[in-house]
Amino acid sequence: MIPHNISFFVRFATSIFIALAIESQRKSFFKRIRGQQETDDTEMSFVDHLEALRWHIVRSVFAVLIFAILIFLNIDWIYDHVIIGPTQSDFISYRMFCALSHKLGMGDSLCMPPINMRLQVTEVSGTFMTSISIAVVGGVLAAFPYLCWEVWRFIKPALKEEELKHTTGIIFWVSFFFFIGAAFGYFMLAPFTFNFLYNYTLGTRQMLEYKPMLGDYMDSLIDITLGSGIAFELPMASWVLARIGLLTAGFLRTYRKYAYIALLVIAAIITPSPDWGSQMIVCLPLIFLYEISIIIAARVNKNAEKKWEEWS
Repeated sequence: MIPHNISFFVRFATSIFIALAIESQRKSFFKRIRGQQETDDTEMSFVDHLEALRWHIVRSVFAVLIFAILIFLNIDWIYDHVIIGPTQSDFISYRMFCALSHKLGMGDSLCMPPINMRLQVTEVSGTFMTSISIAVVGGVLAAFPYLCWEVWRFIKPALKEEELKHTTGIIFWVSFFFFIGAAFGYFMLAPFTFNFLYNYTLGTRQMLEYKPMLGDYMDSLIDITLGSGIAFELPMASWVLARIGLLTAGFLRTYRKYAYIALLVIAAIITPSPDWGSQMIVCLPLIFLYEISIIIAARVNKNAEKKWEEWS
């Protein structure tokens, strides 16, 4: 049996020990809090990054919605003059190719057969949903430079001051190559593709009536336009990869023949028509862009070697 005084002393000492342990944990906790606050002043936490990303996404969606609403308010004009343009015989590309053929003394060799494609809708909400699709895709295209700017604003704090010097005008060049590719797909590739598919016949008895679905036509037009825009970003992708040291001009030259085969595959994916003419129309500019990418990578590698020599 433990004496009363000793038992009281043990309980008292235990209470003091527990109190000291709690106080120590409390001080340690507030030190961590103060340390976290000091860190937040100099560096964003993971939660702060998520909050910043959320607002970048919100602003981007808002910009797309603004352009989408403007397009939807003028949907009839957009449909008549933009969407079904490549399916009409008086489309500007058909007239320009035919005029160029006559000017070069080639006769009607570049004049495409007449086309007057009629589309059909078999779903109750097909027309309305196609209008929404046109508005959203058009909003993304119109807001593309702003979307690039929002992405740039998000990654900019992670770049060093020296790296920022080499990114001057990056939004302009990304948007430039994208719009050049989209225009190429719309004015060059789409007319050739739809003209070939419209005039392609099966059998000799004229028993087939060509009336494609509106949704199928829209999918093909969007794939051609956006696919060409993304494919034309090849020089910018090469510049980024060369800047971070993952790509060199020597590598691009060594595997050039394999890259050409890959570009043929990409051209086949972008073009919905199986004819080689449409695929070569896409492939040749991609090969040209690949050669430009080699020049860009070589220049970036040369600058990196100069800086390395200065430091060594």
